Amino acid sequence: MTGMVDRNARRTALILAASQAIIGSATPICISLGALAGHYLLDADKSLATAPITGFNIGTAVGALPAAAIIRKLGPRNGFVTGTGLTALGGLLATIALFQMNFWLFAFSLMAVGIGNSFVQQFRFAAADNAPREFRARAISFVLAGGIVTAILGPQIVIFTRELLAPVMFAGSFAAIIVLAAVGAVILSFLRVKNASHGHAAIGDSGRPLMEIISQPLFIVALLCGVGSYALMTFVMTGAPLAMVGCGFSPDEATLGISWHVMAMFGPSFFTGRLIHRFGAPIIILVGFVLLVGCALVALSGIELWQFWSALILLGLGWNFGFIGATALVAESYEPSEKGKVQGFHDFVLFGSVAFASLMSGRIYNAHGWETLNWVIFPVTIVCLAALGWLLLSRRRQLAEAGSEGEG
Repeated sequence: MTGMVDRNARRTALILAASQAIIGSATPICISLGALAGHYLLDADKSLATAPITGFNIGTAVGALPAAAIIRKLGPRNGFVTGTGLTALGGLLATIALFQMNFWLFAFSLMAVGIGNSFVQQFRFAAADNAPREFRARAISFVLAGGIVTAILGPQIVIFTRELLAPVMFAGSFAAIIVLAAVGAVILSFLRVKNASHGHAAIGDSGRPLMEIISQPLFIVALLCGVGSYALMTFVMTGAPLAMVGCGFSPDEATLGISWHVMAMFGPSFFTGRLIHRFGAPIIILVGFVLLVGCALVALSGIELWQFWSALILLGLGWNFGFIGATALVAESYEPSEKGKVQGFHDFVLFGSVAFASLMSGRIYNAHGWETLNWVIFPVTIVCLAALGWLLLSRRRQLAEAGSEGEG
């Protein structure tokens, strides 16, 4: 019986990983081309070029709770297939917007793709919820492995389809999102799992009031570090394609830079969990922010292609360690019965901040250039690491006090 459960869990994880690889490829398409296409559609105020990527991030933020509710209502298979429909709709609207040269319709269409992405974000939870305890970490790793394929597939689609519907630039790449969603829906049709439990706590959940949980210093610092690492990554990544093209490199070279970046984001996931278990989440968060500082230093050292690509790789690695470490720290702040409401609040704040960062990226790049985007990394890192240091000192003080009381 145990062997059957393991086989079913492995099958579920592999199906979700394959779906992640296919449907998730819409994300690097939007990230690598969203700002360039926005710049292409705008006549005057080019500072709004990153607004479509902001729309994508807003869609992911506002779609988090509705996606969980739809999956809970329809079941994982039908819920996830519904998400692919939203992704396809976004790809269709983006293609129409480019043919009509309609900037705001294009921004809205990427928000629809972002809402579809909020369903993709639930894949790892579904894999874990339908696996025995001893297989859960590996199930999550299987799903995250799909991100490695995404990092290659998405940018390659951009390179081969960017001029497919010429003279309308970029339309072919966004039309390809419709195909990705359709293929993903077929793969998901083979999913056979019970209703995911991760969203159950969202309605009628038990445990402490939300305000009591989110007012804990542990939660506040973990959320700050998570938002800091994710927002910095988005802030720099969103402006990078504009900067590369602005420095004379081709859109294909900019897209390949994003490909390396996304691989660096997901590649370490296979062992990040083990490193957190061995060294603790705070140390891994510290390493993440050090890598982000390294990204800034490389980016500020020059504007050759290798410097752009190296900075983007360090940016992806920094995000992986910083964000996954912060997520592990957040998980220490609540009980299992409280996770639905806490995760929902966390993701809403997180992706709302990410959306703001992507919007400001375009405005700051347009006004002050690529260097200023990277200088922002330093003050944000100082604030996050100061908060993390304060938390560690507080924990050490509490342990010392507890030890003194025990001796007394």
